[in-house]
Amino acid sequence: MGSEVQTSNTEAQASTSSRPTPRLHKFFDLVTKVEGSDLHIKADAVPRIRKSGKLIQTTSPALSNTEVEEMVEEILKPEQWADYKRRGSIDVAYAVTLTERFRINIFRQRGLTSMAARRINPKIPNYAQLNLPSIFEKIADHEQGLVILAGITGSGKSTTIAAMLQQVNEKRSCHIVTIEDPIEYLYVDKKSFINQREIGLDVESFELAIKYMMREDPDVILIGEMRDRNTFQAAVQAAETGHMVFSTIHASSAPGAITRILELFPPDMHLNIRQAIAANMKAIVFQKLVPSIKPGVGRVPALEIMLTSPSVTKYILEGRENELSSVIRGEKGTGMIDFNDMLAELVEKEMVSPKEAYAASPNADELRMRMKGIRTN
Repeated sequence: MGSEVQTSNTEAQASTSSRPTPRLHKFFDLVTKVEGSDLHIKADAVPRIRKSGKLIQTTSPALSNTEVEEMVEEILKPEQWADYKRRGSIDVAYAVTLTERFRINIFRQRGLTSMAARRINPKIPNYAQLNLPSIFEKIADHEQGLVILAGITGSGKSTTIAAMLQQVNEKRSCHIVTIEDPIEYLYVDKKSFINQREIGLDVESFELAIKYMMREDPDVILIGEMRDRNTFQAAVQAAETGHMVFSTIHASSAPGAITRILELFPPDMHLNIRQAIAANMKAIVFQKLVPSIKPGVGRVPALEIMLTSPSVTKYILEGRENELSSVIRGEKGTGMIDFNDMLAELVEKEMVSPKEAYAASPNADELRMRMKGIRTN
């Protein structure tokens, strides 16, 4: 990464008219060039770039606090800089060019200035590029219902949803509205008409965005995260009234997403919530990124996919979430995918090592047996 960090981008310079190119552009340009996801800068440290989940040092020298603050001030409006100095933190969206944008958090730590910038990717990868199975095409083809992506932060949920929304964008003449915090991919209208709303930039809060969502005449809705009962209820209401809704939730398995949703509500509401999930769910996908051993591939998704079916509906209504994994294994011919089965397949295809597969598995002993051809129910 050495000398690359010293270069600047003439296109970015042109976008700033007659003003000098902000010094931060050379770091933004480098993130784009190496296809990184994030840029981290802090006082008295070498800047770092996140690529394939790992932080990598640039060969830029360590930056002093004065240098960091001068670079940050160059990209902020005077009122934004004053706001940061007063509050010690600020979120801003910044466009390097028409297609290269960053979501930036500037914050104070130990009295010094730091910055974390997330690249908003203008290129939306397709299923093949993401190593996702073809069942996602069928999931994205639904025109009504609820699709939930589960997993921890950084597990690729937003990227998988972006691929599905891009499929909708390319195939359907409809209105897509997204509510995101922050926006991670920029869509260009194809067959669809797309409006992307970012919390803190376009609307004050998720609550307000959701309040006005249905007045915007959407056909397809992305709610970036199910973070509380109001979010879930809004998603269900939209699905029940004929919309297609995509969202994410923090959970450690596809059945675990149901448990996580129920935890948002008091016990006396659980029956109604189960009925809402059973009636509207089209798919719950749990995703985890696993380091790959294939040259040129950083990480690959390991998946658990639970689709709607009579058995899945029955078990949800009866409160038998702990038995849904057996349904997934028993109905894999329908497109459902068991997590350990997929890990075993990734090892067989020489995409991941057995060591990484065992580390990613919720039941490593079962995975070992499965890879030896022994299955348990």
